[in-house]
Amino acid sequence: MSSTFETLKARDNAAVCSTYGRYPLAVARAKGSRLWDLDGREYVDLLSGIAVTSLGHGHPEVVEVIKAQADKLIHVSNLFYQQEQVALAERLLSTCTAGRVFFCNSGAEANEAACKLARRAMRTVRGRDAYEIVTLSGSFHGRTLAMVAATGQAKFKQGFEPMPEGFVTAPWGDIEALAATINERTAGVLVEIVQGEGGIRPMAAEYAQAVQRLCRERGVLFMVDEVQAGLCRTGRFWAHQHFDLTPDVFTTAKALANGLPMGAMMASSEIACGFVPGTHATTFGGGALVAAAADKVVEIMQRDRLDERAAELGSYAQGLFRDMAKACPGKVREVRGMGLMIGIELDFPGAEIWKSLLDQGFVCNLTQDKVLRLLPALTIDRADLDAFAQTLTELLRSV
Repeated sequence: MSSTFETLKARDNAAVCSTYGRYPLAVARAKGSRLWDLDGREYVDLLSGIAVTSLGHGHPEVVEVIKAQADKLIHVSNLFYQQEQVALAERLLSTCTAGRVFFCNSGAEANEAACKLARRAMRTVRGRDAYEIVTLSGSFHGRTLAMVAATGQAKFKQGFEPMPEGFVTAPWGDIEALAATINERTAGVLVEIVQGEGGIRPMAAEYAQAVQRLCRERGVLFMVDEVQAGLCRTGRFWAHQHFDLTPDVFTTAKALANGLPMGAMMASSEIACGFVPGTHATTFGGGALVAAAADKVVEIMQRDRLDERAAELGSYAQGLFRDMAKACPGKVREVRGMGLMIGIELDFPGAEIWKSLLDQGFVCNLTQDKVLRLLPALTIDRADLDAFAQTLTELLRSV
């Protein structure tokens, strides 16, 4: 590492809370699917800020909108009507069956809003004193205290007990266990169509449809967390659309403004009535600057049919990685995913492989100790995926 990097690392260690296991890389600039470090070394970005810069870094149309909007209006708060926010809301609602949207700043906040709405709507709209939210093992819903309680992974709860009450976890993939978990206290069931932090685990169509059917039969809300899987990532605009699902409430964030902090919760018109003035709020959510950027992002995704590109390129990439697995017997347990949300599960702890990939100029993520998680920009070149597969093949053969 260069002295410039080591100096920055020392300053970071002295000034910033140690909440991240940082990668041994300082990014100086980025463009498209490329990153450059402080010394000018180039990397292929297969992580896109954890599924955030889905249009690639520095997309010129988005940059131009941000510049123009910053000169016009940045922030006035949600006490005022804002044309940028309304335009974004209308565009988002045109992509789904929801009737209303609430804007916030992150995925955790979107999920918090969804859970608050579920509790209040059950009481004020449906007349039931139900408050529990059921989630699934392996899930991840955010880092606020309530969303840590909702998350179905014990490691995220350690040291933060006691957890807020009102969240129950059922086994992933077991519809009978889920049915046994739902009771008169249940307000809703919150699921991810593809678990991201859980190791890129897609739901089977039959199971996803059974969950929705069970919610309808029991009169509880069917809720979907699309914070990572939404916005064309899986090959449909929303992941739940793969299975013709109609959630009562669903959430999104990461890719919404291509790098600016933005989240949204969408709900049916009936359930959205659970919120009235004063019941929920945010200072910054949906401000003019981020809303204008997000509106352009969604416009580009629709115009360029990036859901279709993610489906086509994701199918190609997964086939490429499965061929790689066959060429490296005993090294890869499974390749799975939907669209360009891909997990390569190794048969052994993957830290050294991940680090070697970084050394070779490929940025990806390692989750669940063994899963290489790929979340590239939806605009990435096929050649970059080919080069990654070739490099990973060589590394696996050397193990």
